[in-house]
Amino acid sequence: MASLNVVDVKNKKAGKVELSAEVFEAPVRPHLFHAEVRRQLARRHRGTHSTKNRSAVSGGGAKPWRQKGTGRARQGSTRSPQWAGGGAVFGPVPRGHQHSLNKKTRKAALRSALSQRLQEEAITVVDELVLDEFKTKRMLAILEAVGVGSESTLIVVNGENEQVEVSAQNLPGVDVLRVEGLNVYDVLRHQKLLLTKDALAQVETRLASAAKESDE
Repeated sequence: MASLNVVDVKNKKAGKVELSAEVFEAPVRPHLFHAEVRRQLARRHRGTHSTKNRSAVSGGGAKPWRQKGTGRARQGSTRSPQWAGGGAVFGPVPRGHQHSLNKKTRKAALRSALSQRLQEEAITVVDELVLDEFKTKRMLAILEAVGVGSESTLIVVNGENEQVEVSAQNLPGVDVLRVEGLNVYDVLRHQKLLLTKDALAQVETRLASAAKESDE
């Protein structure tokens, strides 16, 4: 069973935590990353693209010329697709792009992503992350102290932490998520993962139980 040192905001050792093998020692499966990230990004696709077909284009009520005797091809409307300004053929229409992926697969993908970050030694655990004011400079100082200040970092907190969430907003490459919002896409697109001790416990509770259910 793997373990990590717990540090405080000054990077002094504040204990040690044993990591759940079901969550942080799962097989790394890139095909699960692909499936889950594709699902997440598809949900963000608004699908509002649209074109007009010949029935939706204005004008074209009169027949351009008589049917016979002109030597030209017969035409019924100037709004037909072959005319400039005519309607589109099989153009995009508003639609939803989202698709489903079962919960067991999604949680297996998240366990796999966390396991990969542990193998890369990219996970840091702090005993607590508390700010008494909204201060970006203070937030940056904490990140630099624990060794993740210059890298893309995902901070995971347990529950609402408005001071931390707001103070990290203007830091490039830094995002804050609550435990319930932890997802594969954000874990993979950040180089470092910073969790509070309470958040780590909640992540393990959420994903270890799912792992046992899938084994059964």
